[in-house]
Amino acid sequence: MSPIIEILSECTSTSAVLASRTDAPTGTVVAAHTQSAGRGQRGNTWESEPGANLTFSILLRPESIPAARQFELSMLVALAVARTVRSELADTPHASEVAVKWPNDIYVGNRKIAGILIENALCGPCIGHSIAGVGLNVNQTVFLSEAPNPVSLANIDGRRRQLSPLLYRLCHEILHAVENYNAADGQAAALRDEYLSLMWRRDGVHPFREPGGDIFEAAIETVLPDGRLCLSNGKAYAFKEIIAVL
Repeated sequence: MSPIIEILSECTSTSAVLASRTDAPTGTVVAAHTQSAGRGQRGNTWESEPGANLTFSILLRPESIPAARQFELSMLVALAVARTVRSELADTPHASEVAVKWPNDIYVGNRKIAGILIENALCGPCIGHSIAGVGLNVNQTVFLSEAPNPVSLANIDGRRRQLSPLLYRLCHEILHAVENYNAADGQAAALRDEYLSLMWRRDGVHPFREPGGDIFEAAIETVLPDGRLCLSNGKAYAFKEIIAVL
């Protein structure tokens, strides 16, 4: 299956536009040169210079993934984006630095190059449909927001890329990963292993902080099937319950 891509000059949010078209075919993509209200994790906005980066949302129907295991979809999308970024940087020493920061940001070293926001519409024990919103920094070289650590492909290797071919490759990678995944066929363990192998700060002890709490040091032990992050302090954290300190 190939993605069906529509590129808008401007919209509030590509995910909001796609949310009004959920009867569209699987693999429908809405991209925009600029978003006036692009959404990021933790309720943040996503900074993107108009026409410089990829900002898009893709409609998915992960029929084999039960609602109780929806974090598997998050892993699939994050790994697809990470593989694409690594491929783009394959001829640089930075390819090996591409990692997934729990739950699904994409980092190169200690700098954030992509953000992902997945919204699932549940239908009983199943996922009816999902909208995966992705922002990938491509050609932007100056960032003006208060985000502490943004970086782009152009920042890393100095190359200016054509956006349309990269958009197609990335959407195809995401769609291929989801369409070929069978949660009932023993693939979950392999998916989790690949995710853990690419986790940012997977090795060693690093600083963390619970909201409103003091900084402490811990190691990442694992990620549970429901997506909670287990640290060496004996606790398991859901999203927004723990912050990795840069």
